[in-house]
Amino acid sequence: MLSLCRIFALHGATDEFTKSEITPMYTFDYLVFIGRFQPFHLAHMQTIEIALQQSQKLILALGSAQSERNIKNPFLAVERERMILSNFSEQDQQRIEFVHVIDVYNDTKWVQLLKDLVNQVVFPHAKVGLIGHFKDDSSYYLRLFPEWQMVELDSLKDSISATPLREAYYRGDIQTEFFPQGTVQFLDEFQQTQTYQQLQQKFNTADHSNLD
Repeated sequence: MLSLCRIFALHGATDEFTKSEITPMYTFDYLVFIGRFQPFHLAHMQTIEIALQQSQKLILALGSAQSERNIKNPFLAVERERMILSNFSEQDQQRIEFVHVIDVYNDTKWVQLLKDLVNQVVFPHAKVGLIGHFKDDSSYYLRLFPEWQMVELDSLKDSISATPLREAYYRGDIQTEFFPQGTVQFLDEFQQTQTYQQLQQKFNTADHSNLD
């Protein structure tokens, strides 16, 4: 017969084993994913899913976060937050943080701004990495953070580009095959607004200025 001490010891060992089995081991404390997400599509979602497998938390750095709208940047930062989070479970939502990065047309100043914003979120001595995909020359910014270990992704959902998706959207077409369901619902609701109509008119006249 096992002694009580032996039983408790075995019970404790089982608890430890169970806890270690259900507690994920992450490579990073935080991964940073930089993008405009105008709008949020399946390649973006795939990147986040990969990031959440490797990191305890994900920081989404929302670019072009100034308050002006135009046909290149139709959605405000708070709207993009809502659109993105609508595609994830409540548990995953708790692991996603946002920082808002306004446009700064100087790489050195922009890098410093983004680092400052990230440092306000992460805890001291956290292991921070950067996740992204070098889709073309515009992705050079991923090389501007040598102190963050790079998680480079190869092909993402056939390298979807948001530009033609926005153009189709202004023509009245939500190309649902490229979007997760939460984004589809957001775009459908936004399409009913006066703001969408104003942006559509600017698109039709090739007017790249901000909405009044």
